[in-house]
Amino acid sequence: MAAFCRYLEPSGQTRFALYRDGDTNSSVSPQVCPLAELIDEPTEKLLANSKHIFDWSAEQIASIPQPTTAQWQVAPEKFLPPVDTPEKVICIGLNYLDHAIETGAQPPTEPVVFSKFNTSLIGSGEDIVLPKLSEKVDYEAEFVVVIGKTARHVSAADALQYVFGYTAGHDVSARDWQKGRPGGQWLLGKTFDTFAPVGPAIVTGDQLTDPGNVSVKMVIKNRLGEEVVQSSTTAQLIFDIPTLIAHLSQFITLHPGDLIFTGTPPGVGDARTPPRYLRHGDQCRVEIAGLGPLTNTCRDEVIR
Repeated sequence: MAAFCRYLEPSGQTRFALYRDGDTNSSVSPQVCPLAELIDEPTEKLLANSKHIFDWSAEQIASIPQPTTAQWQVAPEKFLPPVDTPEKVICIGLNYLDHAIETGAQPPTEPVVFSKFNTSLIGSGEDIVLPKLSEKVDYEAEFVVVIGKTARHVSAADALQYVFGYTAGHDVSARDWQKGRPGGQWLLGKTFDTFAPVGPAIVTGDQLTDPGNVSVKMVIKNRLGEEVVQSSTTAQLIFDIPTLIAHLSQFITLHPGDLIFTGTPPGVGDARTPPRYLRHGDQCRVEIAGLGPLTNTCRDEVIR
């Protein structure tokens, strides 16, 4: 099928485009092809500013013409979140066994669920704002599921039928709020503005046939160099993707465009000795095989 992205042109127009990944180990850059090059412009505008793509059948998506070499163009530095204002951003905590162990927590016997507001969403290339209210902002690379069909009381065996595709995510976390406040303020610690980078694109499910064995990596670059701080695969998930979708659908109705952050591997800054928190100028890059790099630079909050 395809990989889809959204971005703003300098004119302010939102574009909906096919996305083609580059190569971080060479000079090959990611590329985009606006769908108006391939289909009619009114349809592209509808796709860019709505969740209309989730109404398309696999056959409709497959019928999109393949771009010619001349129609591909160098991708912009900044993308919009690939889903326009999802209704729900659902997150799973402690879902990698090694990560649960490094935090000192007992591995959970059922999924640990929390959420972010959609105001925390940003796209690849946008800045993560380090809030003045926190001194312990941490990084978490995540494999993110994009729901494609309404799901309620579905079985694990059928769960992947409700997935449209996958994208990369970064569950930015203010640990001093998540853990250090009365009762543990997980919601507030996880949902500051800009604390949910996603993208750059949604890769449709048929492009990524084995979501249960995908590499997940976080690379942080600063003036001292570049360091891989997290590296694992989704084979290490305690609760796999079908199990998560089935479990969540017993409590809530999942709607097209909803995002599920599936957990983070070991190596988070809060578990290191000494701890390693994000600082102004850090560049965070989530690398997930087949999904393209999600890159965001941290900057200190300026309140005017």
